[in-house]
Amino acid sequence: MLVDGKWTSDWHPVQATDANGGFVRQTSGFRHWVTADGSAGPTGEGGFKAEAGRYHLYVALICPWASRTLIGRNLKKLQDVISVSVVEPSISDEGWRFGDYPGANRDEINGKSYMHQIYTSADPHYTGRATVPVLWDKQTATIVNNESADILRMLNSGFGDLADNSVDLYPPHLRAEIDALNERIYPNLNNGVYRAGFATTQSAYDEAFADVFKTLGELETRLERKGPFLFGDTVTETDIRLFVTLVRFDAAYYGLFKCNLKRIADYPALSAFQRSILDVPGVRETVSIDHIKRGYYSIKALNPTQIVPVGPDLPGLAPVSLS
Repeated sequence: MLVDGKWTSDWHPVQATDANGGFVRQTSGFRHWVTADGSAGPTGEGGFKAEAGRYHLYVALICPWASRTLIGRNLKKLQDVISVSVVEPSISDEGWRFGDYPGANRDEINGKSYMHQIYTSADPHYTGRATVPVLWDKQTATIVNNESADILRMLNSGFGDLADNSVDLYPPHLRAEIDALNERIYPNLNNGVYRAGFATTQSAYDEAFADVFKTLGELETRLERKGPFLFGDTVTETDIRLFVTLVRFDAAYYGLFKCNLKRIADYPALSAFQRSILDVPGVRETVSIDHIKRGYYSIKALNPTQIVPVGPDLPGLAPVSLS
């Protein structure tokens, strides 16, 4: 991680632990917002006005948080408004790295080799982990935001007429329900799989494992009653937030993260939901099972041999090509 702008040690998956040995995730450090007129958003400072070509998204295809933003960018038809860089899937000793692995690319905006150098370009004294996604402002040469939940919402509403406003991932009449379901899914499932995979005590693992499968069972029942999506026929940000975890589950979380009670393939309604989201135009091309497997199985603390499993696969997924 970075301490006062200096890379201090090899990358490690466990950011911090609580008193029970449970995994604690780092709080995002940049929380400004892009808005249609450049006024301040819910957090941070103003001045980040929606403009075509001004903003750049740094992502990893392995990362569910980054994939939320890629899906949002596609659904809102912002591909020609916001450019993208994809890091390599394997996590190096210095964290995320730019390079030539298929589906990844070089950093053509700042010319950096590692993601942590993007952070120190924005703040030479930054302390913390260099995570993705990052929304970068080319005009002021700084990070706007590195919190995926914020970025997804500003993609939905912050770009005004530059975006496709026929799509609303956070419609006013569903906001209270969306917020409530997000608050249930995030700690118990989205982050729950990480709490299980990176637990340092049996009790912390047992607690996270129970949360994951209790939540999957609840969502299976909900989708049986309300499908095809979580709120019926409307795709919302909560569907995206759920999907990015489900699509990684059987390939990585089931085995590597020890979430092995059941696969998503064993849940009929969740499997149908996953297929329905994949069929939404713009989603399928953001998913790379190769990057997902290669990335997760590069975590030395969990997989010292670095062997990447051959299966499973998701049929019908074409190679990722982001423009």
